[in-house]
Amino acid sequence: MKKYKYSVIVLNLLLLLVYFNYSLLGKEQLLKEGQLVLLELAPVDPRSLMQGDYMTLRYSISENINFEEMPKRGYCVLQLDSNKVASRIRFQASKTPLHEGEYLIKYTASDRWNTNIGAESYFFQEGEADKYDKAKFGGVKIDAQGNSVLVGLYDEERVKIE
Repeated sequence: MKKYKYSVIVLNLLLLLVYFNYSLLGKEQLLKEGQLVLLELAPVDPRSLMQGDYMTLRYSISENINFEEMPKRGYCVLQLDSNKVASRIRFQASKTPLHEGEYLIKYTASDRWNTNIGAESYFFQEGEADKYDKAKFGGVKIDAQGNSVLVGLYDEERVKIE
């Protein structure tokens, strides 16, 4: 049994490495080919003093929700205006129905007060908090499966803050 012990450990490490690289490639492809969506930010305490320069994000599309009528997990169906700013159409448990001009983003409702849509935090370099105080939108790239990656914060004119 001892001679198989190291083989099993090495095999598990290789499988973990393959899985990690596969998920990394998926995120890279999403960044390259995903649809840019701007999600309006809702007011929230902007910084976490315990974690350094860090901003907690909350999106306006996750406000005023009837939690009794929505599934715990599923998809938020979005519609984009001419400036790529998203508005919520509905929540649904599966990817369908999806009409023309509608987009999906995965969500989880962890409790009656919290719905996670996209990325919920944004880290920035120390000393640059003032620059991000004017953030009005979170820029998220999404794919047809509802996966999302936060690509940055945008100001009121929808210009990426850099």
